[in-house]
Amino acid sequence: MTSWLRWLVVVVAVLGLAASADAQWLVQTPAPAPAKPEDKPAETAAEKAAEKPKTLWEEITLFAYVENSYVWNLGHTGRDDVNELRVFDFDAGYSFNAAEFFIKKDPTDARPWGFGVAVTAGLDAQKIHALGIFRDGDDQFPFRNTSKFDLKDAYGVYTFPVGSGLTLKAGKFVTLLGYEVIEGPLNPNFSRSYMFGFAIPFTHVGALLSYSPTEWLSLTAGPVVGWDVAEDNNNRMSVMGQIAVTPFKELTTSLNFITGPEQNKQGTNPRTVLDFVANYTGIKNLTLGANVDYGWEVDEPSLAGTRSRSTDAVWWGYAGYVIYDWTEKFRTAFRGEYFKDADGARTLARGPGAKVSVWEITATAQYHIWKGPVGTGLFGRLEYRHDEAADKVFKVRRPGLVPTSESQDTITVALHYLFF
Repeated sequence: MTSWLRWLVVVVAVLGLAASADAQWLVQTPAPAPAKPEDKPAETAAEKAAEKPKTLWEEITLFAYVENSYVWNLGHTGRDDVNELRVFDFDAGYSFNAAEFFIKKDPTDARPWGFGVAVTAGLDAQKIHALGIFRDGDDQFPFRNTSKFDLKDAYGVYTFPVGSGLTLKAGKFVTLLGYEVIEGPLNPNFSRSYMFGFAIPFTHVGALLSYSPTEWLSLTAGPVVGWDVAEDNNNRMSVMGQIAVTPFKELTTSLNFITGPEQNKQGTNPRTVLDFVANYTGIKNLTLGANVDYGWEVDEPSLAGTRSRSTDAVWWGYAGYVIYDWTEKFRTAFRGEYFKDADGARTLARGPGAKVSVWEITATAQYHIWKGPVGTGLFGRLEYRHDEAADKVFKVRRPGLVPTSESQDTITVALHYLFF
């Protein structure tokens, strides 16, 4: 880890401990619509005088969970008993997926500063290591030799009194891109999409400026070290940003992007992704979501030795989500997705230069087994997922790592507990 990053992480962590989830789901969840004057009861002068400002502790948000699962592959798994082209539910059988604790404070009028510190453990923590933090340059996915612990977030934030408020966020934080998030219980399905695993990054180290010129428009942009990189491997920064539009309170949309060089010791070949996310909640108990990604990279190194006419890599995909709350305790979620790795550079499922086209359908049922305060408690999930490809990319056998199947089916039983 570079010296500046080491000191940055230490300073942010100390701030967080001294004050005692910005998890992606909290950042991207739309703020509630301002209450109309007629919705509020009239306050007497005595009641106004009795109002007290929030204490520092009351401004702090806590988020914590544990999650574990058992995944059955209905066919025959290949090398090392894994589910091919998965990232987080990579291993078949039982997994202790994650345990996470997040402490966060957003800026307020009384205290314009804030922070966020999140630590996570388990197999999921292995998948999100940034280069330079629990992962070295020679470590390769699935990172079985790395620590099952990660510092997912460690950032500071400050709002300057400029217009509606100019907010600066600096440190290590999750990406702006994607419909799904790292925290499994906050996703509609247990398994992650192809796009979440292969099309976009997980975390960044850098700084972001955010400003909302109107109630329905928010702009964010800033420099980051790169994709899942804390120790820069090419001495060139990338740029990430977001244009978030809320036409009305039931519909939220965002256009997210990242561009910049990501290749080792090469600062001239950019990797770029455009990511669109939409969420609609205008029908009672129903949530509709959509995610579209398009990415490309100039002179992708893995294509240099292939017979491809171009060494530029391209990938794209789209996914739709339908989530319905049948009761306060029972929810179902359906996801349909198509992902094309046009040059094989993202998945490497058939080797570099060989295109991969895959689609999946996933159905998940969730039941709130035991309810704690404010949505916490024990949750159970049952999920069925079918993966299909245009070529053989599943059930990879040794020797030679030869794929033998065009499809893959899994059933998962998962339990998670939300503490806060």
